Amino acid sequence: MPKLNAYLNFDGKSEEAFNFYKSVFGGEFSSIQRMSDMPGAEQLAENERTRLMHIALPIGNGDVLMASDTVPSMGHQLTIGNNFYVSVFAESREEADRLFAGLSVGGEIEMPLADMFWGDYYGSFHDQFGIGWMINVPNQHN
Repeated sequence: MPKLNAYLNFDGKSEEAFNFYKSVFGGEFSSIQRMSDMPGAEQLAENERTRLMHIALPIGNGDVLMASDTVPSMGHQLTIGNNFYVSVFAESREEADRLFAGLSVGGEIEMPLADMFWGDYYGSFHDQFGIGWMINVPNQHN
């Protein structure tokens, strides 16, 4: 059975927001990655390299609040309504493929499912109703 988590987007405020959330929920970040960590980051504007590509804060019972910053030079524009995704952690590639194929029908694919440089099998899209989805198989299941 897949696991669902909230995934938020910010316009350069992920770190500030998550330090605030951490002050409320407690705990420690399980992941912090900057845009400078991704391949091709040298082509980003200097002020975009320090933005967060991914941050995760476990908040109990296996739930994780996650986020990333937009990258304006890559055409990202944050507007209310695109500042969150439903993040699905599938148990296998087969389940990920099935969910991705089913939920993306009539929608717009952002990133097809593929092996990512951070080791996971991942893809994202907006469904036919405009809801953002991220499908992920953590690398320990690949």
